[in-house]
Amino acid sequence: MTSTTTRAQSRHWSRHATKYDELFLDPFEPGVENPILQEIERLPDAGSKVVIDLGCGTGPLLPTLLSRFKEVIAVDFAPAMIDASKARLGAEADRVRFFVRPMDQLDEFEGAVDVSVAINSIVMPDVRDIDRSLAAIRRTLRPGGVFFGVVPAIDAIQYQTMLLLDRELARGTAPAEADRLASQQAEHHLYDFAFGRFAFQGLRQKFWQSFELTYRLRKAGFSSVRLDKVLYPWDSNLPLGDEFRDQPRSWDWAFEARP
Repeated sequence: MTSTTTRAQSRHWSRHATKYDELFLDPFEPGVENPILQEIERLPDAGSKVVIDLGCGTGPLLPTLLSRFKEVIAVDFAPAMIDASKARLGAEADRVRFFVRPMDQLDEFEGAVDVSVAINSIVMPDVRDIDRSLAAIRRTLRPGGVFFGVVPAIDAIQYQTMLLLDRELARGTAPAEADRLASQQAEHHLYDFAFGRFAFQGLRQKFWQSFELTYRLRKAGFSSVRLDKVLYPWDSNLPLGDEFRDQPRSWDWAFEARP
């Protein structure tokens, strides 16, 4: 990202900080199956380790990290997100080292971190920024370190579209009209499916396919990559509501990567 684009996106994210938790899916909400939380709980000797929350947003993960790790660092390029994180933590905010900066500028943390975490923050619309950020994250890790993350899944939108299409066809809707209604209800106008991008109220984000996630992590120097899914309940947070409760859940991609 050019510095101008970085500043523009920072302003957009700052503007949305107060309503971020209302606008976007929360992988930490009750009812969500999030394997990253389980992996963090299973880490041995976490009480002696340093963790960095990259793109900490409004700080939903920080209380968990504070309860588990010796030292917690939080980074976000939007100042209002840092402010929201501090407000969430209250007096506990003094136990976190906060930094305002983009994720490709992590030089001072090189080789100083045991666990790096990025939850729905590897979403830069320019893949060159993603590649630089992933390489910078890898360099933060000490020997034996691990990188956990969650990224939004573009194939989950395609899955939801399939269910919507089948529902319309089952109702006897003509195919062309069924296509139109499914596209409308899944908000296709917000997505670029070819390149995995999403645009909403000035925010531009990367949405991921599993193969690209593996590819870019390996390109950044991670030799071991394991994928999983964050599973969301069918409720009001999804465009389908609870109508498809008997269908497999929609998802975001979760990963564990090691150099």
